[in-house]
Amino acid sequence: MFARIYARLSGPMDQGGMAEHRDHTLAGLSGRVLEVGAGDGANFGHYPSGVSLVAVEPEPYLRARARERAAMADVKVEVVAGVAEDLRFADGSFDAAVATLTLCSVDDQDRALREIHRVLRPGGELRFFEHVRAASAPMRAVQRALDATVWPHVAGGCHTGRDTQAAIEAAGFQITRLDVLRFPDVRFNTPVSRHLLGTAIRP
Repeated sequence: MFARIYARLSGPMDQGGMAEHRDHTLAGLSGRVLEVGAGDGANFGHYPSGVSLVAVEPEPYLRARARERAAMADVKVEVVAGVAEDLRFADGSFDAAVATLTLCSVDDQDRALREIHRVLRPGGELRFFEHVRAASAPMRAVQRALDATVWPHVAGGCHTGRDTQAAIEAAGFQITRLDVLRFPDVRFNTPVSRHLLGTAIRP
């Protein structure tokens, strides 16, 4: 059910500023690129020309939608079933990897990031746009309460308060760019307002 809701939200999200964030996240990529948690393929139209993309998506409905978008994309896209924690690719086989609104929902964030690190070549980039742990203590308390109760069950396994920056660094990446922003850009904060948009390198 959440997969169908998420697919319906991608259009309004893009109109609300997500399309611009996709452009910033993916700008300048080239070579063989892995996208984990590709969802319904909303990123496909934002990749630069010259990219050869492998898109991994575990959810069948979203994967079918992604294949429809792949057929219309300007870049070469192969959509495959799989999970980020168990990537069926050789070590060092990608030039870059992309995670957008994915690392909040994987079952094991640390294992997923180690797998991404493994399949990237030395010097390869991880591009990410993720909602993360709040900056204020009161909102972090709200996030902890939500993550321990209803939120993952109603939001497809999503967790509101993961410290994704620390997890990326712990997996062996060096973060070279990090923008902190609020999305959607409204006057009040929510448990999923704080986002990181950045680049990390596999040394």
